[in-house]
This record gives sequence, structure tokens and C-alpha cells, in this order.
Amino acid sequence: MTLLIDGEPHEPISRTRGLGSPGDGDPVPNAWQRARSAIAGHDAVVGWCATILVTAFAFVMRLWHLGTPREFEFDETYYAKDAWSLLHFGYARDYVDGANQKILDGTTTGIFKDTPEMIVHPEVGKWMIALGEKVFGMDPTGWRISSAIAGALLIMVLIRLVRRLSGSTLLGCVAGVLLCFDGLEFVLSRLALLDIFVALFTLSAVSCLVADRDWYRNRLATRLHGPATGWGPRVLWRPWLLASGLLWGLAIGTKWTALVPLAAFGILVWLWSAGARRSFGVRWALPKSVIADGIPAFFHLVVVAAFVYVASWGGWLAHADVYVKNLSSTQYTHYTGHGKCDGETWVATDPDNTKKWPTATEPDKSGVAGVVQDLRSLYYYHRDVQTFHTHFLNCATHTYASKPSGWLILNRPVGVAADTGIKPGAVSGDQTCPADANPDCLRQVLLLGTPALWWGGVVGLLFAVVMWVVKRDWRFGVAVVGVAASWLPWFLYDDRPIFSYYAIVALPFTVVALALGIGHLIGPARSGRRRIIGTAIAGTFVIAVVANFAWFWPIYTNGLLTHQEWLQRIWFSRWI
Repeated sequence: MTLLIDGEPHEPISRTRGLGSPGDGDPVPNAWQRARSAIAGHDAVVGWCATILVTAFAFVMRLWHLGTPREFEFDETYYAKDAWSLLHFGYARDYVDGANQKILDGTTTGIFKDTPEMIVHPEVGKWMIALGEKVFGMDPTGWRISSAIAGALLIMVLIRLVRRLSGSTLLGCVAGVLLCFDGLEFVLSRLALLDIFVALFTLSAVSCLVADRDWYRNRLATRLHGPATGWGPRVLWRPWLLASGLLWGLAIGTKWTALVPLAAFGILVWLWSAGARRSFGVRWALPKSVIADGIPAFFHLVVVAAFVYVASWGGWLAHADVYVKNLSSTQYTHYTGHGKCDGETWVATDPDNTKKWPTATEPDKSGVAGVVQDLRSLYYYHRDVQTFHTHFLNCATHTYASKPSGWLILNRPVGVAADTGIKPGAVSGDQTCPADANPDCLRQVLLLGTPALWWGGVVGLLFAVVMWVVKRDWRFGVAVVGVAASWLPWFLYDDRPIFSYYAIVALPFTVVALALGIGHLIGPARSGRRRIIGTAIAGTFVIAVVANFAWFWPIYTNGLLTHQEWLQRIWFSRWI
């Protein structure tokens, strides 16, 4: 069989059945055909209209009573104030006792000290929160609105990613609906915490990598007019990789936990690139791709991400002298590697109390030398923060701490707000506790994923592993690597307080696995009876997720419940 490539006749490079290849006897498309079909748009208008519709619905859901409860929920007590401080002073300042109540009373002056606060997470997420406070003010709506936007955008990005992976607008929308009705994503979209931003930037970065995979193969197909010789074409400029690098920088600039996914997907980019070269006839493509693709990818991803990360500390660098003056000789600087627990506090046993950052004893420099000096101070600050994370939490405990081994099955949700002991007949907000409530009523906001989605997601992930490893379907690898890289590293830190909501970064990839699995279950349009049965099963699952979410709605939204109604939603003792 002779194929036309760029108008010229060529024999097919390979008749090997590829990933996603037809199983009904149809001819297997060659590398050129696959590359060009992947880059082509299908139903662009319909796809975008459906995406916007689901995203808008999700956003409206997350705006509902966004400002309630009117209090600092969980770690909002840190991030909301840090964001306001960044916005008005350029760096995070410490605050006076009782600052929370003063803010809730409408006071925003006289609550910050002149000394810097030692923040233990980077600043991008707090700058995002600050944007909401800039527009809506220093109140719960102001510090939560950016999270609501990020939560809705996370759903939009997921729809587009699954649509690209599956070639189906319907499956993309199914994925969006599933994430829209997840309780963990929903509640985090209504809190001024950092993790929703990490999830958004990480998924967006991966989406750009998948787009680059299509773009890169199409680029090779355009440059080649026959089987490749030698190393194949050099492709030094890859715009989707550059965009991904920018997003990885923002993700790491929100929390360092994004470093492992960057490394994992960086390796995947190399393997994808090598596979592309091999499909066009390059021999020994894997080692050759290390040079031909690995080095350019390193600059696009790692170097760009590093630049964005450092730039995100611009406020810190502009006030480096303040940090050197106040934080260059803390207990973390003095720590020499030895300590013990004193209750819940880690105490150094042989601190070097004379130790300071080297820049603290140097004269101030200007120009390029001054920039270098400030960057060195930032490095020493990072070293102290790393010491805090790796040592000074070793003895700490927390009511809602949990082991990562149980996160995917919802072993321990996190309560972020509660108002208990509301007496029968008492008015709470705009509702009244029923007179027959026994013994009382309560309100709660619980960071709990929708059980039907998460438990079904475990099955979806197991299926994804099989499809990736056994069937060699690269699309399922996106889901597997995404979950593994964002979840497994936490096992290294399970001896200190960590929380189940950290798994929000893994959740979109779990939904990717579910959506692709649903596509496999339904089968192609010509599958007849299988398609009918598969559609019925998939539809039942989606409905179950939505109904499950609706059942937990009151404990996602601070709703008023009798004690009995609350117990009906607390299915396990570990959920209390």
C-alpha cells in the first residue's frame, strides 16, 4: 500500500498497531496521519460553548454565600492577612494580637507591625488572594473570591485537557461535571488556602505539555517529507513548553510540592519526544532525544520555571534588608541538626546561637552586586524555611492530620469551621434550629471529597495503570503520572501533620482516568449493544456523584443541621 505524504508517494514506515489504533480491521494510520489528525480541531465552537457553560455553572455554584461563615476558616488566618500585607507593604508583615477580630470588625489599619513575618510558603498564591482583596476588600468574600475563580478555571482546564486526550467534547464535559460536583474541590474553591492554586497551575502546565505533544508531532510531520535520517529535525522552539514552564514556575511559587510533578512530567516529555522521533523512523531515538529534545525542554521548563519562581519573590527581594535585619539569626539558622521533642515542640539540643546569614555581616552593596547579595539572602531564607519543614514539625500533632495512604479513600476529612450547640428554637443566621431537635443543631464546613467520585476514582486509576502499562495507551499515563507525582511524595512526610486536602492536586488526574475509562466503557459509535450498556453505566455513575454531592451539600456550605441530620452524613467515626 502506498501513502501520499505532502503529495509524494511513500511506503508506510510501520504497520505496527499504535495507541488508539482501530481494532476493526481498518488500515492503521501512519505517523504523518496521526500527527496531523491530533493537531486538527474538531467542533471548536461546540467544544468551547460547552466548556464555558459548565465552567460558568461551576463558578455560580462557588459564589453562593461565599462570604459565609464570616470568620477566618482554618489557615485563612495566615494567608488572608499575608495577602493583605503583600498588597499594601510589598512583603508579609507580622501582626498584632487580636488582628482577626479587628479585621472582621472592619478595621484594617494598626494591625500590622513593622517587622516581617517568616512565611513558610512562597508568595504566588497569596498574591492571587490579594487580587481579590484589592477588588472586594478585606473581608471573607474578598479573600475567597480568587479561590472561587481558580476553582472554576480548574474545571475549565480539565474539560479542555480531557477533550484533547479523548477527542470528545462529551467526555470533556463529563470530566468537568464530575470535578464540579466534588466536595473537596468545591470547598477549597471557597477558602483562601493555597492548594487550589497549586492544582490549577499544575493541571494547566500539564495541559500545555499535552498540547506540546501534539504540536511537536505535527511539527515533525511538516518538516519531514519521508522517513527521518540521522537524528531527525531539530526543533528548538516549542511554545507550548514555554507556556508550561511559566505555569510550573507559578505552581512552585505557590507551594514547593509542585517540584516533583515538574520532574515527573519533564521525564514524560522526553519519552514522548523520543517516541515521536522513533515513529518517524529515527533509530536509537531514546538516547538521541536526550540531546535533541531533552536540553531544549530543560530550558523551556526548568530554566523558565526557575526564573518565574525567583521573580515571584520580587517583593521579598525589594525588602531584603528588612529580612536580613530581623530574620537572619532565628532558631532555624542556629539549628545544627540535633534536637528532641519537648511536648509538641522540636527543640534544638546544640544550637549555634552565634550563627547568622553571611549577608548579615556584609556591607550593603549596590548595582549588580546588590542584586546578587539579595539573592543570596533569599537563598539563606529558603534554607531556614526548609529546616522548619523538615525538622521543626516533627513533634507537632493536629486533630485532622492523616496518613496519605488513606487520602484517596477519604480516610480523614478536615473540619475548617464549626458552630455547635445551637439550642432548639434558637436563630442561627437566617435559619432557626427546629424545636424538636435532639439535642441541638450545628453548622460545619468539612473538607471532604464526594465519596462516590473518590471511591470510583480508585477503580479508575487501577484501570489507568493497566491501560498505560499493558496496553501502552499514553493518554492514561497522564493520569497515572499526575496522581503518582502529586500523592506518593507525601509518604516521605507522614510522620508529621499533613492533611488529606493536599490530594486536591491529584484529583483532576483521577478524574482524567475516570473520563478516559468511561470513554473506553462506552466504546466507539459502531459498538452497538456495548455502547448502550456502557452509556447506562457511565450515566448512572455521574448521577450518583451528583446525588452524593447534594447529600453532603449542608456540610460543604455551613448549612444548619440537627444533630441527627449531621450524623447521617458522618459515615465513619474518623470523619468526626
